[in-house]
Amino acid sequence: MANNLKIEIVTPDRKVLSEEVEYVGAPGIMGEFGVLPNHVPFLSALGIGNLHYKQDGKAHYVFIAGGFAEVSNNQVTILAEVAEKATEIDVDRAQKAKQRAEERTAKAKEKVDAARNQASLKRAIARINARSCGKNAGTC
Repeated sequence: MANNLKIEIVTPDRKVLSEEVEYVGAPGIMGEFGVLPNHVPFLSALGIGNLHYKQDGKAHYVFIAGGFAEVSNNQVTILAEVAEKATEIDVDRAQKAKQRAEERTAKAKEKVDAARNQASLKRAIARINARSCGKNAGTC
């Protein structure tokens, strides 16, 4: 375990992932952060984006939307509002959501609507990127 971390990703609905990994990179609200074995204890709020981890030298991706990350004793625990492995993402659905968000953003009259549409757009783009990265064997 000295050269690995345990990562667990949990949403209100299910356990998305529980694996031994070499590295974790996650989308914190103040920017992306990375975790290697023996990292100091750490707590961060998560934004919208793609968490990636290395396992056996290969990169894997998980779409994350909000939540918290805790790092302690070579374990990374992600409590996410939404999390989907790249392999689970329906790209057609994400493309349609992206298109709808772009159309609504163009028509938005109130700042609240614009902010909501921007968040929808960001989630759709992050899902598409996660799926693309997963298909290209981590070449993102």
